[in-house]
Amino acid sequence: MSTASVLSVNVGLPKDVEWSGRTVYTGVWKQPIDGPVTLRRLNFDGDGQGDTAGHGGEQRAVLVYQIDSYRYWEQHFGRDDFVYGQFGENLTVDGLPDDEVCIGDRYRIGTAELEVTQPRVTCYRVGLRMGEPELPALLVSHHRPGFYCRVITEGAITAGDPIVKTATGPGALSVSETDALLYLPDKDLQKLRTAVQIPALSPGWLGSFQELLEEDAAPKPAWEGFRELQVAAVVAETEDVFSIQLKGDELPAARAGQYLTFRLPGAVRSYSLSTSPGYRVSVKREPHGVGSAYMSQLKAGSTLEVAAPRGEFMLEDGAGPVLLISAGIGVTPVLAMLYSLRGSAREVWWIHTVRTPAEHALAAEAHDLLAELPHAHEHVYYSADGGRLTKDKLVELGLPADATAYVCGPQSFMTDMQEALSALGVARVHTELFGALSSLNPGVVSETTRPPHQPDGVPGTGPLVTFARSGISTAMRDGSLLELAEACDVPTRWSCRSGVCHNCITPLLSGDLTYSPTPLEPPPAGQVLICCSRPTTDLVLDM
Repeated sequence: MSTASVLSVNVGLPKDVEWSGRTVYTGVWKQPIDGPVTLRRLNFDGDGQGDTAGHGGEQRAVLVYQIDSYRYWEQHFGRDDFVYGQFGENLTVDGLPDDEVCIGDRYRIGTAELEVTQPRVTCYRVGLRMGEPELPALLVSHHRPGFYCRVITEGAITAGDPIVKTATGPGALSVSETDALLYLPDKDLQKLRTAVQIPALSPGWLGSFQELLEEDAAPKPAWEGFRELQVAAVVAETEDVFSIQLKGDELPAARAGQYLTFRLPGAVRSYSLSTSPGYRVSVKREPHGVGSAYMSQLKAGSTLEVAAPRGEFMLEDGAGPVLLISAGIGVTPVLAMLYSLRGSAREVWWIHTVRTPAEHALAAEAHDLLAELPHAHEHVYYSADGGRLTKDKLVELGLPADATAYVCGPQSFMTDMQEALSALGVARVHTELFGALSSLNPGVVSETTRPPHQPDGVPGTGPLVTFARSGISTAMRDGSLLELAEACDVPTRWSCRSGVCHNCITPLLSGDLTYSPTPLEPPPAGQVLICCSRPTTDLVLDM
């Protein structure tokens, strides 16, 4: 077998590139360098990355791609214009195929030594560089991703240097096998268990594999789409807050902290469950609020279209201390958690802030529940009386650092509480966000965004698409659901834009759709990949 060798050393600094009406800051354009190039802990001299959250850093200091894959893609695309660095790699090599190189393998190249840490990240920018938008998906489905290395020993590398293997990684898990474990269906659980034991595997991929091993424990939606439930009772809690008790045949148990989504005339709204067990939501009347206005006129016997309980803001099992921290109507999911702690010997801290006693919804319920617990602490702050909940007030309480905190309220409140708890040494903090998730648009240069709105230009003529968290319903236009969301300035999360990475995965509350291209691994039931899908009927997305 011939000795592997370096054909080219390629570097490039990030630059702004125009793409689909946006500016992307990227270092995917690399150029070959003559002579020795010094490789340091994080980069070759003269090299850089535009999005360091997804590329570069100690675990991804060097990207390697093989000349055999160049030849493969030249034939696949019918092209003959490839140059070294075409795939954004630092080292173009002869040898080192993805199905033979394993995570944890080490190689001496020139005077440097490298260790293989993970496959290439699936990212739209390699498709941008190549002018082939589906390339991120093809790299995975054709088992030719390339791989990243960290630097064990800094040194100089020159085109022509031989590549000498110095160590074999434990587990014998090849780059292509590792890539398939994350991105392709029919995952081998034994290989996943092997992967998480490999010390060289990068923390990002390790975390992803641990999540895959744990995902079977996550609750699945109890029913698809919306079903009719009947209002059993409507109870006024304060002048502005009311509770709606729901009933229906064979309602499955919901987890404390989850929410229900309602399809109302002209709107889709989500409200947290405020009891456990049971299906009760507590709603605050909002000025000009379409959802709360409709809900407020309901009576016993009314019917509502309701999606199954959802949400990841749920009370975890355990014996350690619990901090339930809320502001205003954010009390609802943590009150459900308090109900579920009945009979528990855990230490429970109830910390709530609201403007005035008159606006303190569900106060008596919380107080009575806390009185039943042997190790409960109750602290209520009324901001109109100068009792605003601050970091200093949290310090005064002497909260246990080994507690798990659950925080719900306005975004600014949750941010302040997270910072305060972190400063106090509380490491496990969970928050509930009622609005849309924050955007994840890697490499896109910051741009002025507007609140979600109807898309500019000619209205669409396709099925009606509702973005439930953002309160927008609009007819489908050309393009994907992701592109429609972007046109409405609905916050979006994506990376590959070709059905591989699952960063764009979104709960589908109702409706049907079709995919193009077909995802390499279908999303779980009740979920959709918006980057490569279009509706075939009216649909509702939880975003």
